[in-house]
Amino acid sequence: MSPSRRTTRSARAVLGASVLALTLLGTSACGPDNSSADAAAAAGAPDLGLPSNLDDLKKWKFEDWEKWAKDYALPAATKGFWTLEKLLQAKPNEPIAPPAPQPAGTQPPAQPSAPGAPTSAPGTQPPAGQPTQPGHPTTPAAPKPSSTQQPASQAPAPPKQPSQQPAATQPPSQAPAQPPAQPSPPAQPPAQPPAQPSQPGQPPAQPADNGNDPLPKTVNAQAVQHPYTKVAVHGKLFADEPGAAAGAAGGLNHSQCSATVVADPAHPGKSNLVWTAGHCVHQGKGGGFYSNITFIPAFNSSAALSGGKQADESQYAPFGVWGATQAVTSPQWKAEGGKTGDAATHYDFAIVRVKPADGAKSLEETVGGALPVWFNAPRDQLNITEFGYPAAPPFDGMELNRCESGKPARLSYEPTRPPMLAIGCSMTAGSSGGGWLAVKDGKPALVSNVSVGKHTGDPMFQAGPYLDDVAAGAYDFLAKKG
Repeated sequence: MSPSRRTTRSARAVLGASVLALTLLGTSACGPDNSSADAAAAAGAPDLGLPSNLDDLKKWKFEDWEKWAKDYALPAATKGFWTLEKLLQAKPNEPIAPPAPQPAGTQPPAQPSAPGAPTSAPGTQPPAGQPTQPGHPTTPAAPKPSSTQQPASQAPAPPKQPSQQPAATQPPSQAPAQPPAQPSPPAQPPAQPPAQPSQPGQPPAQPADNGNDPLPKTVNAQAVQHPYTKVAVHGKLFADEPGAAAGAAGGLNHSQCSATVVADPAHPGKSNLVWTAGHCVHQGKGGGFYSNITFIPAFNSSAALSGGKQADESQYAPFGVWGATQAVTSPQWKAEGGKTGDAATHYDFAIVRVKPADGAKSLEETVGGALPVWFNAPRDQLNITEFGYPAAPPFDGMELNRCESGKPARLSYEPTRPPMLAIGCSMTAGSSGGGWLAVKDGKPALVSNVSVGKHTGDPMFQAGPYLDDVAAGAYDFLAKKG
């Protein structure tokens, strides 16, 4: 074969791999460049067995997940690693930031990228110089509204939140209390013609409004009353960011997120599973899992650390300190995840398995319960209550907070993927990964987690992934691996 023909065939092979990667992954995140191994994985290389489209990924069986998720096993943190000093040094993980909003009708529709070229969120650019810290929810960018959509109504600026004083409200005993009636909702966009169904073998039809509703109004977070015994399924997740050796000596790579104990279908009543955000445990595109991942349920339940006080472990960790031994996130987050709201945040979730100390009771038995996960939940049936430990001002990370946020709106960075759930909430960095609860059959169930967040200006809101069959497959895989 002549050199020119070999060159032509090589170019066509690269182009074909790029098209396959774009079909599966949509737009790429603004993160570090992939290594050659990651690039091969994103292109559907045989060693990872990635399918060529999202519908096939939703059909993955246990064997498919096992073939792909080769790095799910994690070395547990050394007992005693997380001293109080390290816990207090941990930087709150920012929610992923949304791209800068664009006024309706001022930008033409985003054009598809050339094969192999990474794309950004439709019609937006990430804010310059705003890297997020590990353990913080990503600050979401407001999606670009369609040219026929009404802009979101603006709510008055919320009052400043207290950083220490808990609210006098009682926490829910089982299901979270139903949120109070919401003020008049933001204006809805004009009726759109229904999207046409896709033909077999074709990408799913894009919604006529690009999957976006007006942004929700700000809901002020309220501190949960101490002690947290009736909501002990919520806690803080600590981890060390990879590749931060230069800052390790000074504790500069420690991060903190929020997380929730969830049921284990393979071990009923004895779950050791915790749900959080993908960006709380994995760097995303070109990166790897964090180290020393550790969960502390009902952190500071007794208020032993509130107001700058010092305390020993038995006081601020009444249910113990649980090191992670396994974790899994979505193929989309691992291949695309970055620092700005985009297609990857539609699948920004993770499930973590923790290890009981010295063969003791399971996490579920220890804290007194675990929440079921509600996959493919009907959006019109959801009234969201968010729980988390915000740690950036005006909060300090010592108090469990909640937002009674009501009906979620849709927020989309990639119309071919299920729109994210968006709620008004004033929680800040550190709330990343915090559980979103809704009532199913009279009991609370987890329906999402904090991924994207905007906690300055007005409105302040957060967004989380819609948990579909991809999330269910990852959850089932890790349950069976335990």
